[in-house]
Amino acid sequence: MKENQTNNNFCIIMAGGIGSRFWPLSRIAKPKQFLDILGLGRTLIQQAYDRFSKIIPKENFIVVTSVNYKHLVLEQLPELNEKQVLCEPLRRNTAPCVAYAAYKIKTKNPDANLVVAPSDHVILKEEEFIAQIKNGLAFARENNALLTLGIKPCRAETGYGYIQVKKQIEFKNLKNLYKVKTFTEKPNAEMAQIFVDTGEFFWNSGIFIWSLQSIIDAFDEHLQNVSSLFKKGLKLYYTRDEKHFIKKTYSECQGISIDYGILEKAKNVYVLTADFGWSDLGTWSSLYESKEKDMEGNVISGDNILIYDSKNCIMDISDEKVAIVHGLDGYIIAESNDTLMICKKEDEDQIKKFVTDVRINKGDSLV
Repeated sequence: MKENQTNNNFCIIMAGGIGSRFWPLSRIAKPKQFLDILGLGRTLIQQAYDRFSKIIPKENFIVVTSVNYKHLVLEQLPELNEKQVLCEPLRRNTAPCVAYAAYKIKTKNPDANLVVAPSDHVILKEEEFIAQIKNGLAFARENNALLTLGIKPCRAETGYGYIQVKKQIEFKNLKNLYKVKTFTEKPNAEMAQIFVDTGEFFWNSGIFIWSLQSIIDAFDEHLQNVSSLFKKGLKLYYTRDEKHFIKKTYSECQGISIDYGILEKAKNVYVLTADFGWSDLGTWSSLYESKEKDMEGNVISGDNILIYDSKNCIMDISDEKVAIVHGLDGYIIAESNDTLMICKKEDEDQIKKFVTDVRINKGDSLV
């Protein structure tokens, strides 16, 4: 890739989530993107940076996070400076997050091409992943297109967006580029099963590639109320007035996802289908699926866990605690900061309720 083209490539890492579905390991004070959940010696956000730094100059990284996590980002990514960390004063979902980063980058490089990625994904086949990102950047640079990376589904997952492909697109030597027919965010279980059975649908990985101009045009067409707010800051970004402007803007901005607000409506959405060992670490079950299991199908994290007649469980217990687990099948057993949770894997959608109840009955310090 030519140097001037590389200098036009930016990476936006979205790192503002509170990770409540990973409680009690993930806490509001330090959510999962700042934890070494996989036990690899690097946190999830550090792994995301490591991955993209192979093709993106370090000065072209932008991390969008909560104002409460600015110190964690700078602590874990010392390669970045404060101007590269965009602090959201309120949670407003992914569309305002992308708009803020896009308009700020516009003041620096209007010719930019953007990779937008969450901070908490697992990529097992990094060489293949980087190859597909390069293919996507080449396509986005030459086309008015909104591109996402699609993963062939292996189950009827209700927590992901789904992409139905329309026709294959010819671009250079790519055999995995398709025009998108429909884009659906998080269907119910029955609809998700139909999607998987047809063979026409792919999971939306939540990793997007587009030129700066393409996404700004899309905001102007489909989310004008969002774009008009952030456009007002073009002369304020990178100045002392930016913080006050963003605080006011977020107080006025609707909360909406980029998927629902733009991708489900736009006509120029494309997908690169690929297999690069992707997993969205959004839940305990997704962590269970991504990790190695013992002979009984258990995923174990902790040096002092004794297991008897138990299978298909995920256990995460601190090394300082001794745990005896007997007679369980398909459970989450997780302990952190003096909090223990035992929950059926199939009922993990109740965890958000657990967090709410703990906050009400035991105080914020435990969540």
